[in-house]
Amino acid sequence: MLFQSVANAIALACMASSAVASPLGHLHHMHKRDDVVVQTTVVVHVGGNSPVATASTAASVDSVAAASASATATVTPAIISASAPASAPAPSASASSGSGSSGSFSGSSKGITYSPYNSDGTCKDLSTVKSDLAKLSDYSLIRLYGVDCNQVENVLQAKANGQQLFLGIFFIDQLSQGIQQMSSAISSYGSWSDVHTVSIGNELVNDGEASASQIGQYVSTAKSLLSSAGYSGPVVSVDTHVAILNNPELCQYSDYIAFNAHAYWDGSVTGGEAGTWLLQQMQRVASACGKNVMCVETGWPHQGGSNGVAVASTSEQSAAISSIQSTCGNDVVVFNAFDDMWKNPGSNGVEQFWGILN
Repeated sequence: MLFQSVANAIALACMASSAVASPLGHLHHMHKRDDVVVQTTVVVHVGGNSPVATASTAASVDSVAAASASATATVTPAIISASAPASAPAPSASASSGSGSSGSFSGSSKGITYSPYNSDGTCKDLSTVKSDLAKLSDYSLIRLYGVDCNQVENVLQAKANGQQLFLGIFFIDQLSQGIQQMSSAISSYGSWSDVHTVSIGNELVNDGEASASQIGQYVSTAKSLLSSAGYSGPVVSVDTHVAILNNPELCQYSDYIAFNAHAYWDGSVTGGEAGTWLLQQMQRVASACGKNVMCVETGWPHQGGSNGVAVASTSEQSAAISSIQSTCGNDVVVFNAFDDMWKNPGSNGVEQFWGILN
């Protein structure tokens, strides 16, 4: 097929260039927060019986998706209307390396995101990363967005025993080079069993930087390169829940569905309602794609301007994180470990202030 021919050609070109690729330099990225808002009400039914999970329950999305091949989802207003097949096996792997202390993983969410930059935009050194990661030992999963600043190398050396990494290639134009650096870091400081998932791109469709079919090509290329490097775990693209629902073609390219969603940007949700809102989005994405889902970025700002009824404050952030963790924490990566003062203030002046552990 034409698509496969194009993907194979890209993969061959990338593998050829990787032989001469040098380590990536210091590359920063900004994360766009102003997602398109879609108001929905979701109830998932199985075989015409009572709801398996509604927005007010704390049921795992995996359990909803796995309930029955005949399960149906009702969405109002309807963006999707699809049967929800049985869930595929959840991604998992054992991890043993890491020089940090052994984590108890008592955190109330699956994982947390981490940025390797100082407030002035320079790279954090290994000592600083170790100090930061010591505060994240309750989380079983650490999400990184890229490979610059030696972040993969440093976090592998700093993480607690048993912690896994959700790694990412942020700059698609350096896909081969990024995977080569990732592979080198794994060879030097750990093993592929330390890696839970590798993501290719972040919100590229939402930001208008790629089409769904281009995402398919990027993921296909990455899978080939990662397989050659010895990695056999899940590979995903990450986009917003809205982008996935509006571009269901994206569902077919990822081994499971990883997405970003922030209740703050809805404008009609308070911090205490963030978990209910997020569970709705998880149910919608699971129903649309028929695969396991995990929200790999969600949080609430503690400073900045309001967005409708959503207030950026310490108390509202605390309420939001508590609501998210109690409602669907096992399927969520919270954003972000610390404030990102290296960023521009951004929309509503909140971009810098999503840190949970400041």
